[in-house]
Amino acid sequence: MQAAVYRAVDDVRTETVAVPEIGAGEVLVRLDTCGICGTDLKKIHTGSHSAPRVFGHEMAGTIAAVGEGVRGFAVGERVMAFHHIPCGVCFYCRKKTFAQCETYKKVGTTAGVGEAAGGGFAEYIRVMDWIVGDGVTPAGLIKIPDDIPFEQAAFIEPVNTCFKAVKLLALEPDDTVLVIGQGSIGIILAALAKQTGATVLTSDMYAERHAIAAKFGLDRPLDARGDVVAACKAATEGRGADVALVAVGADALIATAMAAIRPGGRVMLFASTQHGTAPFDPAAVCMDEKMLMGSYSASVAIQQEGIDLAFEGYRSGKLDFTQLISHRFGLEDAAEAVRLASNPVADSMKIVLKM
Repeated sequence: MQAAVYRAVDDVRTETVAVPEIGAGEVLVRLDTCGICGTDLKKIHTGSHSAPRVFGHEMAGTIAAVGEGVRGFAVGERVMAFHHIPCGVCFYCRKKTFAQCETYKKVGTTAGVGEAAGGGFAEYIRVMDWIVGDGVTPAGLIKIPDDIPFEQAAFIEPVNTCFKAVKLLALEPDDTVLVIGQGSIGIILAALAKQTGATVLTSDMYAERHAIAAKFGLDRPLDARGDVVAACKAATEGRGADVALVAVGADALIATAMAAIRPGGRVMLFASTQHGTAPFDPAAVCMDEKMLMGSYSASVAIQQEGIDLAFEGYRSGKLDFTQLISHRFGLEDAAEAVRLASNPVADSMKIVLKM
């Protein structure tokens, strides 16, 4: 099969590799679509993970084979796979902080090249037994109805991560929310926030992205090159936004978000996945009672809700996430896909690989 193999920092090559073998309780999936995520790019550019590996985890396809003992799944069924599923019994699972569970941190899907890393940048993936589940209790392998395209199903995992952040904020209809960044993740966050009834302001420097956001009912665009803080205060009788969601991994924007919210408001960091230091005013947290929060990865507690959002959102047209896809590349052009995803321009949004 063909796979886009990570060989070294900034080095992804399309190669012919063996189709991964599956064992008891496992499933082989022939992929159709895999989105390129910012976390994939971080690993490719920083060398945080050893090579060789095949990254990619926003994926959907068709079951090609099932291992001995698999229940509830059959060859030919359309599925998507979460690459992380928690144990459900440890301290962090009991606290519903699933992304900190040691089992969750293991990767349960692979293209069979090097250590498991998702495997979505390949024609086939092996889905391991704890992702497949026992056929009774839902786990991480999800069936896709025939009326839902693979491209929409490939958004189920990122939609879950965004939905988790929005749920943590417990937004109310009289809240005003600023979403900084209108790439695909920023638009998903903003669209889900708007579903709560909150007023949503969106900030980005590209008019082209605001035009796409408008398809999701996001009609309060702010030009990021202007004074976003002043615009937030003007929209809220001088108070500032109740919540700022930072959907861009730029530490400098944390201070902007903190300045844009009212006293007692909250800043949610969604894209700050690289360790470092970032300046902020500690008195704003203490005296102004502003809260700095974070949300990372998916949550099994809302898994079915997220799936329903993706399926029903497509059927209604209100959350047709395929509209976020700007570029589609074959595996043979995976390196170019990674380059474009790493260097976004005005008309680039979600980049996907098609198998």
